[in-house]
Amino acid sequence: MGSLTQQLLVLITTPLYAIIIGVEIILSNLHHTHSYRTRDTFHNFALSLCGGLVDLVMRGVSFALLTFAFGYRFFQAGHGFLYWLGLLLLVDMMHYWLHRLGHTCRLFWAVHVNHHSSQHFNFTVGFRAGVLEPLYRFLFFIPIALLGFQPIDILLMYSITEIWAILTHTEKVRKLGWLEYIFVTPSHHRVHHASNVKYLDRNMGTAFIFWDKFFGTFQEELPDNKYEAIRYGLTTQPQHDTIPYLIFHEWSAIWRDVRQPGLTAWQRWMYVFGPPGWSHDGSRSTSDQLRARESRPMWVPPASVDNPHG
Repeated sequence: MGSLTQQLLVLITTPLYAIIIGVEIILSNLHHTHSYRTRDTFHNFALSLCGGLVDLVMRGVSFALLTFAFGYRFFQAGHGFLYWLGLLLLVDMMHYWLHRLGHTCRLFWAVHVNHHSSQHFNFTVGFRAGVLEPLYRFLFFIPIALLGFQPIDILLMYSITEIWAILTHTEKVRKLGWLEYIFVTPSHHRVHHASNVKYLDRNMGTAFIFWDKFFGTFQEELPDNKYEAIRYGLTTQPQHDTIPYLIFHEWSAIWRDVRQPGLTAWQRWMYVFGPPGWSHDGSRSTSDQLRARESRPMWVPPASVDNPHG
């Protein structure tokens, strides 16, 4: 049943994606916003294809290991409304932590980084997958299987939340009123893809925004008159834009860092498992360090005695 439902999702969403991407391209041309670039859009779909192939290989492994965990479940859950609601909340919460790990541990950021490497923001960016993420994503769903939720239902619910996630990748939808308090909206996700210091590593939820509010990673999208306009992409963009380079450039950077002479074992560990931007000599900065520096008040010279108003 679950497999059939997933096939139906593909049949339904494929024409939906084609329609909304087509409409967004038309609006982009009419409004001269230049939301699409041919090469960038090609990269989005090429990375999606690469990620899809890895996911296809891992699907059987993921299902098998989730089924193994389900065999040791603590509870026997029914299939009523509360079952599906609980499953939705659990899958979304665990994916929040998976996503957060991808922003706070450099090893996992090396996988996730290519999703953020586009300097544009449109529906096709939602397909710009973390290619190697399927290799370990299922590990975050094992606790859900242990709670008595069917593995096929877990994978189905994840697919549903991913549909919502793709639909949040657009500049054409502004704020959505009361929905902003519950769901991840395009406004929230624009913040997530921004490289502005205030917005770094914020709004990591997939379907529900309240995880970010509970766990301290929420940031509202601010109007341009209160903060600088959003810049998409990375704080330092990749030097090349070939597909292999986009996938593996951060792995190469990690390898260069850990091979530096004179490092302690702890420093080498931090270059792999510390937050992105960490450096032993202060030559680079993490997002928290950048944020603290930006929020530091500027020094104002004291007023002179002769002119107390400066």
